Amino acid sequence: MLPLTGELKKLVVFVPTSHADHVRKALFAAGAGKIGTYDHCSYNVEGFGTFRGTDQSNPYVGEKGKLHLEKEVRIETVFPRIIQSKIIAALFEVHPYEEPAYDIYPLDNVYPLVGSGMTGVLENSLEENDFLQNVKQIFNCKIVRHSAFLNKRITKIAVCGGSGSFLIPNAIGANADVFITADLKYHDFFKANGKIVLADIGHYESEQFTLELFYEILTKKFHNFEVYITKTNTNPINYL
Repeated sequence: MLPLTGELKKLVVFVPTSHADHVRKALFAAGAGKIGTYDHCSYNVEGFGTFRGTDQSNPYVGEKGKLHLEKEVRIETVFPRIIQSKIIAALFEVHPYEEPAYDIYPLDNVYPLVGSGMTGVLENSLEENDFLQNVKQIFNCKIVRHSAFLNKRITKIAVCGGSGSFLIPNAIGANADVFITADLKYHDFFKANGKIVLADIGHYESEQFTLELFYEILTKKFHNFEVYITKTNTNPINYL
């Protein structure tokens, strides 16, 4: 519901024409060039680069001490900042120049793959009370605190594990019928304002299934790594 900004960067690199395709493929393989549901995204402009190597240089093209003009391609592509070291390593591994010329720019673009909250749609809508009873059973909740029912069936659901009150406007803006989260304060329930059902299921309860998510990620990434899911209940809250 609320994608992050500031998570993307842009790489601009200048490559001799003969190696442009090779460098692009290496950057894409390292994780660059993904925009939404597209990959291998880049922008390319042909031009000329100039450089002169010193006596200590070992130029790929040209001669030491002589100004050289080389036909190059300016390649631009985006990548998540978290893999910057991987992108740079891939660049240096395949770029033919002794000193590759490149720039990295921070971007304020929205990164839709990272953020807070999600929405989903039920195949079959449910009455509000029936829906919350299902939620109570699935999450093993002792109680579910909720705003007033709106006497409409639940079809679209918004959810955010943990303290998600900051996403109430986003859930309403997404036209969700219900927002499942935790740690809602007294005045937060007024924000429903007859537009959505807010359901506070408890902080621990709303985050408990992240164990399975991490288990799936770790077992897919590390095939020879033994992973166990703890059975310890760390919820500090007790109910009468």
